Amino acid sequence: MKSKVPVTVLSGYLGSGKTTLLNHILRHNKNMKFAVIVNDMSEVNIDADMVKRGGFKRTEETLVELQNGCICCTLREDLLIEVEKLAMMDVDYILIESTGISEPIPVAQSFTYKDEESGIYLGAACRLDTMVTVVDAYRFWDDYQSGESLVDRKQGADDADVREVIDLLIDQIEFADVIVLNKIDLVENEEQAKLRALLHQLNPEARIIVSEHAQVAADEILNTASFDFEKASQSAGWIKELNEEHIAESDEYNITSFVYRSKKPFHPQRFMTWLENWPEQVVRSKGFFWLATRNNTAGLLSQAGTSLTIQGAGSWVSALPLSDQHKVLAEDPELLTRWDHQFGDRLTELVFIGIDMEQQRIESTLNQCLLTEEEMKSEWELFHDPLPSFTTQESTEPS
Repeated sequence: MKSKVPVTVLSGYLGSGKTTLLNHILRHNKNMKFAVIVNDMSEVNIDADMVKRGGFKRTEETLVELQNGCICCTLREDLLIEVEKLAMMDVDYILIESTGISEPIPVAQSFTYKDEESGIYLGAACRLDTMVTVVDAYRFWDDYQSGESLVDRKQGADDADVREVIDLLIDQIEFADVIVLNKIDLVENEEQAKLRALLHQLNPEARIIVSEHAQVAADEILNTASFDFEKASQSAGWIKELNEEHIAESDEYNITSFVYRSKKPFHPQRFMTWLENWPEQVVRSKGFFWLATRNNTAGLLSQAGTSLTIQGAGSWVSALPLSDQHKVLAEDPELLTRWDHQFGDRLTELVFIGIDMEQQRIESTLNQCLLTEEEMKSEWELFHDPLPSFTTQESTEPS
């Protein structure tokens, strides 16, 4: 029986150096038979042309060009079909260069679960070996602070693609086995170390490799056997903090993280005012919150740079019918350890990751947003609630 073909997926924002890395691997590993899938959003697939010019024709690899779509959404079915075909060929390895606006999780899911529509299960013929994210060290902070969406930069999958650039960057960083911090030669030494420390805080499980011109040894990203979907799903720093797996902090650069917890709900008006005055030292924040005026629904907050969104995260367990509560608690008895006799599982847990953060001030000002003892006894639904609806993901811009 033919062994499963290993696959490495290269992610990273536009211009980070993915294609340069791909070219480097192809040029320096000519004894391996690669199948390569490249993806580009433009009408002219410049990335594919670059790969061809980089010596691709001198080897026995197969090139598949997926055009005019995003590998994680509109070309999902094409990706499944192409990878399945390539895996049946006489190849040693499959390399996938996803588009710069691609989110890595849907791509990884293609190798982990059977696709219901097509019936294709890539895991039968392939083994997702490594998820690589290439980060542009020179442009990272510019992109982080830009506040621009993909549409603003005319890089969206379509006119409705409202994702912000920094959200995409963080998604790519948090779901990676290997992070290649590229163009390191364009950044001062102290800034290099600071950025590495921050990346570690955002994804403590990832191996961080620094590079100039994406010159990375093949064994750093090929046949590493490092990908595991469940592990990757829990690798983000904010998830580890929520799970009480505190990440070692970088005292030298004052990069720290902490979890704010409360078993009292937020007053919607005071919480909205707090969000509008978001502390600029916070680089990344994510977690769940309890809002007094929406007592049955958990809120989910996600922040990266100037992008801040809130949305509903489903019902609190204690808001469900008793029969459903008993079922959930039987499946997850750990919930009982933090179950309140009056409010059940309702609580706020927000993770903050940042540089030079004033933890005490953040906690103190958030405490001022909680209901007072007098307000706890009042009719919560009568409070003025200016926050966006939970029905869909909404943005609120911190000032």
